[in-house]
Amino acid sequence: MRLSDFDKAPENELTDLHATEESSSGLPMDVVAATGEENVAPETQAQSVAPEPGFLAVLKNRNFVTMWSGQIFSQLADKVYVVLMIAIIESQFQSENQSISGWVSAIMIANTIPAVLFGSLAGVFVDRWHKKEVLVSTNLLRGILVLSVPFLLWLTRGQVLANLPLGFEILLAVTFLVSTLGQFFSPAEQATIPMIVDKPNLLSANSLYTTTAMGSLIVGFAIGEPILALADSLGASIGLGVNIGKELLVGASYAIAGILLIVMRTGETKQIVTGNEPHVLADLRDGIRYLGEHKKIKGALIQLVVLQSIIASMTVVAVRMAELLPEIKASQFGFLLAAGGVGLALGAVGLSYLDRQFSRDRLSLYGSIGVAASLVGLSFSHSLWLSILCLVGMGVFSASVLIPMQTTIQSETPEEMRGKVFGLQNNAINIALSLPLALTGIAETALGVPTVLLCLAAISAIGGIFTQKYNAVD
Repeated sequence: MRLSDFDKAPENELTDLHATEESSSGLPMDVVAATGEENVAPETQAQSVAPEPGFLAVLKNRNFVTMWSGQIFSQLADKVYVVLMIAIIESQFQSENQSISGWVSAIMIANTIPAVLFGSLAGVFVDRWHKKEVLVSTNLLRGILVLSVPFLLWLTRGQVLANLPLGFEILLAVTFLVSTLGQFFSPAEQATIPMIVDKPNLLSANSLYTTTAMGSLIVGFAIGEPILALADSLGASIGLGVNIGKELLVGASYAIAGILLIVMRTGETKQIVTGNEPHVLADLRDGIRYLGEHKKIKGALIQLVVLQSIIASMTVVAVRMAELLPEIKASQFGFLLAAGGVGLALGAVGLSYLDRQFSRDRLSLYGSIGVAASLVGLSFSHSLWLSILCLVGMGVFSASVLIPMQTTIQSETPEEMRGKVFGLQNNAINIALSLPLALTGIAETALGVPTVLLCLAAISAIGGIFTQKYNAVD
């Protein structure tokens, strides 16, 4: 049956048509055969596929599942990479009775600089390239870089440059390059989701991605060290040598992500221009101008930046809270952060079932007020379990802001502008994550934890209400 025959088909034939085997994207196979492309535009999918609650609809989409599988390996590699660098420093560069803080700080700076320098520019290039090629190549290249670390350290052992071990400088360079590639991966990933998922299911897709990100964060930081130690043991047992299994594990995770993404179909039809392209800065200005002219996208971005700043501030406050709570030690502040991560994952799961009951703006407003209420409760808490409950609540409500606003940006931004917009978004959020780390410690010392928490609560509530009013103005 041709597409042009759909309007002529009697009702029983249409019923039979919808009962036929569906493609991996959720479209009937007849549609796929007629179009020659499984991944048609999201708008077409939205008309052909009845939305389903929860994660069921997106898990039936073969291309999304492929991309999600790649995300699992890539996210785990990202989180365990930091643990890997610390393990290498401990075993090869840290002297006895020497603090590891200076070494680790240098690694963290090398990991952060590309996000500030290249976040926006990377998005400009992503708009010029095929998204799938960016996703595949950035993962494969990161895998190669990590897999090369044991050889490079062996090649430079004992050598010193500018009063630093040359091997450590190699680690800094590899970290810088891995982070730089990540700046290209992030906007390409965000731009690809609306290409392979129909609009009614975008929020569910983002909910699943957020759940996975939180899971990888908890797994990567909580059990990253024993996983790397196990990888070293297994590597030695099969004759690969001592202490190289951990590099193989992280590098292979990136490589597997890239290989999985090779089979994904994005349905990109855009012709990539290779000559007479606008200057990079002109493209960057276009992205900034586009954000300025589209209030809904700008409002969503403002709310994301506000919430990310609050979350970053809480990573500093959590250390002091752990010190004040009688049940735990300051070094166990990770339990408090993990509680927020669990809440965010729970909120993401629940949100996939609520998106059709409330508008995204409403969900975001309720989420901002819920975050504020959780922070107020936390400011009066002197109990570990009450604090954990408030942090779980904060995580749940944070999901109601992060996921709807991310979905708004994806659905409202046209394909040709997504790389620029997501690059600018990543840049803004990276800055939003950096500044509070410096300011919150000063504020906590001067004002105390309860006052800082109340200030963060006010910022959350005001940010949510302001964005709601801002979007409502014609």
